[in-house]
Formats: sequence, C-alpha cells, structure tokens
Amino acid sequence: MLQKQKAITLIFLTALLWSSGGVLIKLTPLNPIAIAGSRSLISAIFLSLFLRDINIKNLHYVIVGSLFYAATVILFVVANKLTTAANVILLQYSSPIWVALLGSWFLKEKVKLMDWFFIFMLISGIFLFFLDELTLKGKWGNSLAILSGIAFAGTILFMRKLKDSSPLFMIVLGNFLAAFVCLPFFITSVRIGDHLLLLMILGVFQLGLPYILYSIAIKSVQAIEAILISSLEAILNPLWVFIVFTEKPGLWAVIGGVIVFITVTIYGVLTSLREKYKIQYVVNKMRG
Repeated sequence: MLQKQKAITLIFLTALLWSSGGVLIKLTPLNPIAIAGSRSLISAIFLSLFLRDINIKNLHYVIVGSLFYAATVILFVVANKLTTAANVILLQYSSPIWVALLGSWFLKEKVKLMDWFFIFMLISGIFLFFLDELTLKGKWGNSLAILSGIAFAGTILFMRKLKDSSPLFMIVLGNFLAAFVCLPFFITSVRIGDHLLLLMILGVFQLGLPYILYSIAIKSVQAIEAILISSLEAILNPLWVFIVFTEKPGLWAVIGGVIVFITVTIYGVLTSLREKYKIQYVVNKMRG
C-alpha cells in the first residue's frame, strides 16, 4: 500500500490529466457522444494491458460499479447537449456530497467535520467560478447533470470498495459498456479516422492513464479524500480552455478558481499531515 502522501500526489496528477478533456474535446469536431464512445473504447483497450490478478469473487461490485462509471461518462456528455457546460460541471461536482452521505454507510468510512467544511468551500468556489455562466434553463440537462454527479460518486465508492481486489477491472468493463452504448454514434461518424490522434490522446492520456493512477491511489485514501482532491479538475478543465482559446475569465471566475485551488491544496496537505501524525502517535505508543 502507498504512503498517503504519495497517493495524494497521484490524485493531483489524475486531476491534471483529466482536466485536459475540455481542450481536447473542443479540438475534435465530432459528435460528442461519438467522442465519448471512441474515447472509452480506446481507453478500455489501453487499460486492459495493465490488468493483473483479477479477483472475480467481488464480481457483483465490479459489475454495479462499471454501470455507475458508464453512466457517468454518458450522462455527462448528454447533459452538455441539453444545458450549459457551467451547469453540468457545477452539478456533477456535487458528487463529494453524495460520497460523504453514502460513504459512511457503504464503506464504513466516517466523514469528519473538517471534510464537510472543505466540501462547502469547494462547491462555493466552483459556484463562483461559473457564476456568470449559470442558468436555470435546460431542466432536463440539469437533471442529467445531477444524475451524472451521483453516478460519479458511485464510481468512486465502488472503486474504494474494490480497493483490495480489482478497481481497474471495473473501469475497463465500464469503458467497454460505455463504448457499446455509444456505438451507433461513432460507427456512423465517418470522420473518426481523420481525428484518430486526438481520440488516442483522449483515450490513453486523458482517460486511461489517470484511472491507472486513481486505481492505485484509491487503495490508500478514503473515498471522500479521493473525490475532494480530484475535484481540482473542475476548474483546471475550463482554465486550459481559457488559455488555449485565449478566452478571458471574469472576476468571479478568478475568485472562485483561487478558492477551489486553495481549498483542495490545503485539504491535501492536512490529510497528509493527519496521516503522518497518526502514524507517529502509533509508533510512540508502541515504544511505550
């Protein structure tokens, strides 16, 4: 098992890789569902190369978790078609609330008052970041975005549940399932071959590699810790879009981004220190 500090570093790297999705998807002129399906298929094939010692005794958790994962990928794309990207990201990143509420029951991992404080700060920062773009329109898109947030929470909970067996197998199965559901859209997209390089980058580096890192890290951190720290992706994603497409963020976006960055960084540091001093306390007790 990794030291918690190293696991947290892997989650930061995961968020960084995930966040490239916004720019790469904008650069790929295909149907969004075709992109989602192609990306998932490439990712599934790539991740299959890293599967080791699959534990099938928890197959029921793997199957249910893969359904949550596939729902996350598909609902996020469809919601983006029905409401604004700002609404989708804000509502999907309500997921730490669902992890906090369900994690103590499903994983028997107690959520501390400090965790709730940082959840509040995180969502407040994301709200401010997208304040100028939020709208009450698109109720179906907003509803799907909320479901996407619940599905994302379910993905993290089941990955953590499978920490001692096959969290990566769950993601591989979920990617194959998402690709199958999206098959009619990307099989009719005749221009997929023209954008294969971008799709390969999306499948391998934006989706595949980060889930390898996440599946390693999730063994050493609680579900609420994993999802709070990885939520940095919520502001990094549009930040790269601002930079690449020379868009200028508004004042509220800057304030919200700073709040999210500081919140996630402090939370990561405090989580590492908490584990460090817990270990030191145990060592001291053993020494007498």
